[in-house]
Amino acid sequence: MLYTYPHYYRKFQCIASECEDTCCAGWEIMIDDKALEKYKKAKGPVGNRLKNSINWKEGSFLQYHHRCAFLNDENLCDLYTEMGPDSLCRTCRMYPRHVEEFEGSREYSLCLSCMEAAKIILGCEEKVQFLTKEDEKEETYEDFDFFLYTKLMDARDLIFKILQDRSLDMRLRMAEVLALAHDLQRRVRDNVLYQTDALFEKYNSSRRDGYFKEKLAGITGYSRYEVIKAIMDLLEKMEPLNHQWPEYRDELKVCLLGDGEAAYEEMRKAFFQSPEAEKMNLWTEQLMVYFVYTYFCGGVYNENPYGKMKAAIVSTIMIQDMMMVHWKKHGTLTLKEAADVAHRYSREIEHSDENKGLLEETLTREEEFRLRALLAAL
Repeated sequence: MLYTYPHYYRKFQCIASECEDTCCAGWEIMIDDKALEKYKKAKGPVGNRLKNSINWKEGSFLQYHHRCAFLNDENLCDLYTEMGPDSLCRTCRMYPRHVEEFEGSREYSLCLSCMEAAKIILGCEEKVQFLTKEDEKEETYEDFDFFLYTKLMDARDLIFKILQDRSLDMRLRMAEVLALAHDLQRRVRDNVLYQTDALFEKYNSSRRDGYFKEKLAGITGYSRYEVIKAIMDLLEKMEPLNHQWPEYRDELKVCLLGDGEAAYEEMRKAFFQSPEAEKMNLWTEQLMVYFVYTYFCGGVYNENPYGKMKAAIVSTIMIQDMMMVHWKKHGTLTLKEAADVAHRYSREIEHSDENKGLLEETLTREEEFRLRALLAAL
């Protein structure tokens, strides 16, 4: 078994009660079957409390005032205190660590939805490196398309190389990886994966840069404003996970779209001329690397790597605009503030299979998110 993780993975340390947005509040905490069985058998006062603090039908902890039933006034877990770390369910034990599973490999990451993890991800100034280790464990998945998986891995390595080429403008880097995923999808759809090596060679050439500069300059009839409008409409259709999200989302919409496209473009111009925007290229790179690493190779399960890349692009430009709104309202955009913005978005999208599915499905199907529209939005 091959295990992969970003070089900053082990830097995370939970700050427990000092956390400004505890992961024990604001969303439903699901309990794995093994932990549920343990909780059913628990005795004494803690056992009684467990029986009255779990939604046994849904398999989740009950919430009181949007807080886990075991989260005390000091923002510490009573279950951990009473029964020790082994009492925690898999969700609580793992978070904010995340794992993607493939035949013969496991890929670990930190979740952007955690404030401390978000600060590590966005605060990483060097290019992200991915470390690996291996053991002798073996497994096979029924119907796993290993050939497609290897091609997705090769594509992702090239995508990382392009995204981390800091000699290029970030907009150009995003355009190239989006187009690469578009062209790869065509070969997946037509079942001609043998053509991917030639495709990768084409995108590995420095000549691609001039081509995409001309392509971006020649796009007309589309605007970032219209794409952001479509994203906001999509966000309104999603299941809200945090009770504060709908109000926050509605305020975003008013600030971004309320005064029309000309005002929106003026705000963007002022933002990117401000000192607060100096880190935007770095933060954008790290967001793109994060989303691509976490989700792109999952295209092996639904044969839709282009949809995964679109989701990475759309999530990144939405977070960019959320950062801009924070700057507009407060006049500042520190690393901590940028991490707060990013983690708000991530909590709503990444921790709902329904929301992730709706995002990818809509981006794949709707004309508002076609290739040229997204290129124009960069």
